[in-house]
Amino acid sequence: MNTVHDPPASTTRLQQAMKPRQLVMMSLGGAIGAGLFVGSGAGIAVAGPAVLVSFLIAGFLVVLVMRMMGEMVAADPDSGAFSVHAEKAMGPIAGRTIGWLYWVQVVIVVAAEATAAAAITAASLPGVPQWVAALAYMSVLTAVNLAGVSRFGEFEFWFAALKIAAIVAFLAVGSAMIFGWIPSFDAPGLSNLTGHGGFAPTGVTGIAAGLLIVVFAFGGTEVMAIAAAETSEPRRNVSRAVRSIVWRILVFYVGSVLIMVTVLPWTAGELATGPFVAVLNAAHVPGAGAVMTVVVVIALLSSLNAMLFSGSRMIYSLSERGAAAKVFGRVSGNGVPRLAVLASVAFGFVTVVLNYLAPDRVLPLLLNAVGSTILVLWTFVTVSQIVLRRRAEKSGRTDLPLKMWGFPYLSYVALALLAAVAVLALFDDAARNQLFATLTFTCAITLACWALGRRQRGATSGEAPEKLPETVS
Repeated sequence: MNTVHDPPASTTRLQQAMKPRQLVMMSLGGAIGAGLFVGSGAGIAVAGPAVLVSFLIAGFLVVLVMRMMGEMVAADPDSGAFSVHAEKAMGPIAGRTIGWLYWVQVVIVVAAEATAAAAITAASLPGVPQWVAALAYMSVLTAVNLAGVSRFGEFEFWFAALKIAAIVAFLAVGSAMIFGWIPSFDAPGLSNLTGHGGFAPTGVTGIAAGLLIVVFAFGGTEVMAIAAAETSEPRRNVSRAVRSIVWRILVFYVGSVLIMVTVLPWTAGELATGPFVAVLNAAHVPGAGAVMTVVVVIALLSSLNAMLFSGSRMIYSLSERGAAAKVFGRVSGNGVPRLAVLASVAFGFVTVVLNYLAPDRVLPLLLNAVGSTILVLWTFVTVSQIVLRRRAEKSGRTDLPLKMWGFPYLSYVALALLAAVAVLALFDDAARNQLFATLTFTCAITLACWALGRRQRGATSGEAPEKLPETVS
């Protein structure tokens, strides 16, 4: 894929010290977060067993997006990832807009994950105030990110490994329950899939509502695109990562939910609040609640760790491209953009104070603020891939390390699915408000990026600033 400009030479100052196994595990772990461990229950509550359809549709969409993202990253690895690709496909304003939107999302998600993990910790250990737990988690993971990419990669590797081990164990226990291999549990067969109102008790409306919940559970997969630039052989490693995790994500997500709705009636109240714990309790697994509490906290902290990493690299890349203050492009001796890390985590420490003042109100406000940004991000990724792939084919470049399947048809299918999710959001009050808030904020960022670019062009030319440039085609 040809480029608008060459990546700045200073990006090589970031250490290419992440190992292939770390990238693969982090890519897989990035998609296995609280959305699966907690959010799947909310999907079951609105769609019943038909939430499986919601997961299959959302899973198909995320597989397409990951493949498109992988194609661009393998051909052109950069710490700015999809922001850089959007800039090359649609112009600097598009690249800067999605870069800043993603960074703001990350800043809020870091705070939200810390708050959620702290709230669970405080509920499990009443002697530990929520703000103290939030401060401890923020401090430790900030130190991990400042220690260097190799240490970060190893930390995230084991975080992801623990989550995956927990899901594998859950799949094993759940399968044993379904096949009647656990004497203390009466195997229901497939009756729970069709009983209690049928497979789709709430109809197409329920499947649509489930899709709105489920699609956001896959957020976090984009970390792979950003981290790839800090591996020794990014083109080879990102291809390997994408190929290895696509089917695993579907197995873990769809497999887990299939067990939930097969083992227990979808109407069981405990499924909505803690689906993993509900199944394990039904199997009479000792200490299931405590074990899953630890797993959920690990999932939240893993997401926090990965988001902080990706946020720091995004603002570093924006700095390199003149879209953020130059200080964020400075790299320490161990290859870490320290000021970029500190800027990305600063709001998280502010929420420590908020957790002290109003612990019950912090998390809902934070989650509402980033509700629909993933739709904007994936839309930019899809459009960028279509533009860059067509440009590559026009220039005669056919040796891409990784190619999108069925181009351009599946790329347009992904775009259509994203549009369908956005339309569905218009019919849900909470989702509609989040979507409008995200679109308004995106427009505000676009105007700010246009104004900054206009001023920079005027300063460079010494003449009156030009009109808004047309996008690159």
